[in-house]
Amino acid sequence: MQETGQPATGYWLLARSQNALTPMARRQARGVTLIELVLSIVIVAIAASAILGLLSFSARSSADAMIRNQAVAIAQAYLEEIRFKAFASNGVEASRADYNDVSDYNGLSDTGARDQTGATIAGLNGYNVTVAVTSNALGAVTAANAKRIDVTVQNSAAGVTVAISGYRTNY
Repeated sequence: MQETGQPATGYWLLARSQNALTPMARRQARGVTLIELVLSIVIVAIAASAILGLLSFSARSSADAMIRNQAVAIAQAYLEEIRFKAFASNGVEASRADYNDVSDYNGLSDTGARDQTGATIAGLNGYNVTVAVTSNALGAVTAANAKRIDVTVQNSAAGVTVAISGYRTNY
């Protein structure tokens, strides 16, 4: 060590500056306490559980949206099928494959979505479809020349119900 009264240089200066910490600086430099560590772990755990809760909610909501979209697609398919049939009624046919006019569909109740021939559609057996056809005036069109078609699709397991309506006029 230099004892000449001259300022220390090089390595000795570095060594002296590191050992010359004030008591306050020593307290600040000693690290975190156990309480601080536990509090930080608790805060991170609360934040992580909140984020995981939101992700879980989001996953459930996206599944519900898919079921709702399937129900809407089924209802639209049934409504489109019915609207393309003839308006005039010539009696009620025995099976769906024979339906040839709008009134034939009145009271239709399918467990599981079905195609136009009445065959079940794979993967859509959790849906129940009901159809009601009524004579109903539509603006200037009289009730004798307009039929309202109400299609309701339910998925009881998911608690989803979709109802759509359309008109078929005698034109």
